[in-house]
Amino acid sequence: MKASDLFVRALEAEGVEYVFGIPGEENLDLLEALRTSTIRLILTRHEQAAGFMAATYGRLTGKAGVCLSTLGPGATNLVTAAAYAQLGAMPMCMLTGQKPIKSSKQGHFQIVDIVDMMKPLTKFTRQIVSADTIPARVREAFRLAEEERPGATHLELPEDIAGDPTDAILIPKSASRRPVADDKAITNAVEAIDNAKRPLLMVGAAANRRTTSKMLREFVDKLAIPFFTTQMGKGVVDETHPLWLGNAALSDGDFVHRAIERADCIINVGHDVIEKPPFFMNRGRRTVIHVNHFSAEVDTVYFPQIEVVGDIANSVWRLKQRLEPQPHWDFSWFDTVRAALAGQLRDGADDARFPMYPQRIVADVRRVMGERDIVCLDNGIYKIWFARQYRCRQPNTLLLDNALATMGAGLPSAMAAKIVFPDRNVVAVVGDGGFMMNSQELETAVRLHLNLVVIVLRDDAFGMIKWKQAHMEFPNFGMDTGNPDFVKYAESYGARGHRPASADDFAGLLERALAMPGVDLIEVPVDYSDNDRILNHEIRALSASV
Repeated sequence: MKASDLFVRALEAEGVEYVFGIPGEENLDLLEALRTSTIRLILTRHEQAAGFMAATYGRLTGKAGVCLSTLGPGATNLVTAAAYAQLGAMPMCMLTGQKPIKSSKQGHFQIVDIVDMMKPLTKFTRQIVSADTIPARVREAFRLAEEERPGATHLELPEDIAGDPTDAILIPKSASRRPVADDKAITNAVEAIDNAKRPLLMVGAAANRRTTSKMLREFVDKLAIPFFTTQMGKGVVDETHPLWLGNAALSDGDFVHRAIERADCIINVGHDVIEKPPFFMNRGRRTVIHVNHFSAEVDTVYFPQIEVVGDIANSVWRLKQRLEPQPHWDFSWFDTVRAALAGQLRDGADDARFPMYPQRIVADVRRVMGERDIVCLDNGIYKIWFARQYRCRQPNTLLLDNALATMGAGLPSAMAAKIVFPDRNVVAVVGDGGFMMNSQELETAVRLHLNLVVIVLRDDAFGMIKWKQAHMEFPNFGMDTGNPDFVKYAESYGARGHRPASADDFAGLLERALAMPGVDLIEVPVDYSDNDRILNHEIRALSASV
């Protein structure tokens, strides 16, 4: 058997459904093997977008998404996507080609040491130097990509090795179970929660697993302990639950931080320091219990006193089994904070100004989208508004990245979400800056006949940094851009383009776009002029007055 055929069989044995990417001449043996396999090749227009799609596939399924590139510039284009998956804990395996390693007539043309380049960005990276090692290398790459904490892996298949004959056989997956937390750690956590006066639950990204979500809902319902989420923990527990205290979209100065200040015990389920801090710890003020698959990485803003290390779902279940509501628990302050937050979250939801107010955009998207529908965000100031205002009913219905927080991922992420969940409505919400970094993937979406809506928020600037610049009282400099006519731009790819004439037009336009087959782009002018006033001053003042 040719090595490339064995490689594809190994991918099939891992359950691979799609390979996203752009092949080159060094991948042609592998490409031919894919042609006759059960795996579907999703040809993209840029390797970075392919990596974002593979990472999002992994995020949504728990199985490693696979992306493909050639050597040199194709492989270097995967670097941002590798960091996106690695920091965001999304299982992904990258496959890259390379010139022949036994003999080559092209010198060092296009050769970059991709394996060495990928070492800081992956859990595992190897060049395959013998066809006989393919089964072991593929199995190890997928095992490490998918086990906790998930992340990126990389395999390089040189052109000559891909064509070699081999009699190697596949290595089956081993039966395994995640380790569970030590009984003493559970006891320590139970005692701390029992003895607390105002315990508070925090839900982070690593809690976003099906069983963990179920266990957390049971934990909250039994014990009536209020909870809040990090940005990447949104939807793990239904955010319309009466005990929800909001999202830590900001690191301090928000309503949720008023609750955090009064909490004397925070049960942190699934958050780690790679995600932007949801709050800053101060020494001696409260007990923080770290519940995660791995021990805490201590930082100046995070140094938990108790660690419960092991399978999260099992840990939450064991805590729930041993805990009972305590008569000395006092959540009256949290109730006050929750009421104040609810009032503030309604502000701007019906604002009629045009260009549109970001709060109105979030409210209208929430009104239109069903509880199982998916919104995929790129990175920009609107991410804070969606994190604060968009209440998720289910996990993985608001996909945002608060780890690498890269621009350019919103559209590819939405495309992958639609491929995984073809029966759900999927909307990409992107700023004009982030959209233009991978806007060419509109062609891919049209070619794949995806039913997808892309909302482009146009402010003709890099709005997030402009907001920070204004807060630092620097003059506006280096932030403003030009843009194409996005309606005509979409139409040039074979998509439909739309532009609302007023704020009241937007929701109906979105509903109609979702009801039509194909790709629709809605250009929405957005008014960010109040960002600094509201996010940096008004919210702080209102929350401080509670």
